[in-house]
Amino acid sequence: MSMLPISERKPIMRLINVSRKYITGEGILQVLNGANLDLRPGEMVGLVGPSGSGKSTLLHTAGLLEFPDSGIVEIDGQDAANMGERERTLTRRRKLGFVYQFHHLLPELNAIDNVAAPLMIDGVKKSIARDRARTLLSSMGLSEREKHQPGQLSGGEQQRVAIARSLANRPRVLIADEPTGNLDPSTTTSVFQSLFDTARTEQVAVLVATHNLQLTSYMDRVLTLKDGQLETANLSL
Repeated sequence: MSMLPISERKPIMRLINVSRKYITGEGILQVLNGANLDLRPGEMVGLVGPSGSGKSTLLHTAGLLEFPDSGIVEIDGQDAANMGERERTLTRRRKLGFVYQFHHLLPELNAIDNVAAPLMIDGVKKSIARDRARTLLSSMGLSEREKHQPGQLSGGEQQRVAIARSLANRPRVLIADEPTGNLDPSTTTSVFQSLFDTARTEQVAVLVATHNLQLTSYMDRVLTLKDGQLETANLSL
């Protein structure tokens, strides 16, 4: 684990003057307009703001799911604009992890095989993939539940499995869109604590969009989008 303060670590991901607009029936909607962001190993960055402010567009652009109209999305020093489609797909699979409000677990697989699945898809031997999955489930407090299928798990347990799965390939960046939005308050706290602890241990940079301002106490920084640009959020409002 890096002993440098987070602020002194080299960024894993950089968004540089990123702009994104959409053409609607009412004209051009400028969602991102020169947005800048650096994400560093082990750093947890919160993204807050009302619906429609551009949070999902920012996450999709950072996650290489959408192309910016202009600007640079850089991962480990490489400009994603210079990647071919295959390299872009491999970068998403190997360097980026995704967690959503709904877990999207495979119902026919138990917890350990849900977590191991991304590794096996990438050609990792099943026994090695399962060992990695077992380690992650343990870090999420789910050692006793690894052989249970999603239908046998609580909502919070299912979401912890989804987080473990997102970390299976040892991504450099984890992008989370309302990861606890479907959970009750007490479950939300325990799930987010698991995410926070594992991100620190794994030295993953985490970008989390959330409406839950109570979760911002876990964040190293909290940002919001204003006029298409990222700025420090005013949480006193």
